Amino acid sequence: MKKIIYLSFILLVSIACNDAELKASIERGAVVYSESCIRCHMSEGIDTNERYPPLAGSNWLTEKRKETIHATKYGLRGEITVNGVQYKDIMIPMGLTDEEVADVLNYIMNSWGNTQKKKVTPEEVKEIPKKMPR
Repeated sequence: MKKIIYLSFILLVSIACNDAELKASIERGAVVYSESCIRCHMSEGIDTNERYPPLAGSNWLTEKRKETIHATKYGLRGEITVNGVQYKDIMIPMGLTDEEVADVLNYIMNSWGNTQKKKVTPEEVKEIPKKMPR
């Protein structure tokens, strides 16, 4: 019985730590977003000129995690479809560190109706190759 209580306590502490870590990452990511992303994706994650894909409620974020990380880290060229709409513009590389990429994605993936609680980590970002298979 003591072992079960102990394991339950460890699990709860682990969940609380992960939530605190995610919250801190989201807060750092908000700063990165305001410095690097807001010019194109605006403050609400939607470009009112419809030139750039929306981040708010974006199926791209939830369905294409590796591609999202890649685009944030290395930029994006070519056509993509977000929420059924095709976009073909260029996103230049922002020159962000792996930690900044992780933080800004944690912010974006948990803002404007997006809910993705699996935290993006700098280690996950580091594993994304510059050349992605299509």
